[in-house]
Amino acid sequence: MGVGADGLRRALLATLAAVVVAGCGGPGDPRPPSPSPVQEDREPGEHWRPRPGQPWQWQLSGRVDTSVDVPVYDIDGFENDASVVAELHAAGRKVICYVNAGAWEEYRPDADRFPDSVLGEGNGWAGERWLDIRRLDVLRPLMAARFDMCADKGFDAVEPDLMDGFANDTGFDLTAQDQLTYNRMLAALAHERGLAVGLKNDVEQIPELLPDFDFAVNEECAENGECADLRPFTTAGKAVFHVEYELPPSAFCRQSRRLHLSSMRKRLDLGVWREACRWP
Repeated sequence: MGVGADGLRRALLATLAAVVVAGCGGPGDPRPPSPSPVQEDREPGEHWRPRPGQPWQWQLSGRVDTSVDVPVYDIDGFENDASVVAELHAAGRKVICYVNAGAWEEYRPDADRFPDSVLGEGNGWAGERWLDIRRLDVLRPLMAARFDMCADKGFDAVEPDLMDGFANDTGFDLTAQDQLTYNRMLAALAHERGLAVGLKNDVEQIPELLPDFDFAVNEECAENGECADLRPFTTAGKAVFHVEYELPPSAFCRQSRRLHLSSMRKRLDLGVWREACRWP
């Protein structure tokens, strides 16, 4: 997806959407394997491994509505405390911790820990600047602290955002290899803390990064004609949590079933509202 959707979503952080859960599809659509209960996705002593087809809720703005009947939630790691995670766990949910790993945000409580030397061009949204992902000496401890926060709050997984800086105008001469090195570092940090980790977008590098990541989070693969590129994840038994913002479900749900994606439509503010693909 483009940086615009991420930025607009965060710019609209305070906006709440109405709760509307709907579906699409009809008889005759291919049917994916039945989603497995989240309780069965983790062996003792191992991190969680979400499976293809599990429904999910992605809410990054407003007070989290814990009543949505899905097995997986993805919520902001800074904005939600351990009690929210515990409430979701009590209802049988798994919970993913959203953090930004590719850009500095001036409104985060650890913003002053990022030196000016790693801050690049703005990504088009107020208060945000790309990070120099080549500076592992600086960013590794900062990201480790963020992942520690996720683990301490009881999250099951982490979603590091903006993992494709090399494909954007960051102000730094980033290469594809720089991105692979950084993304693998993030995956290792998560696994060291017993957290599953998702590859956010970065569709181009899926073949190289598939072994390092437990699931994918994708925005607008149908809009961009890239959903088939996510097949390696589901073929490997790894979930793909997918959203579209502009397309109606009728335009992508049939393909999502065929590829076993966990798909829904959301508004850009990523509030409560969702319109999910229903399995018949």
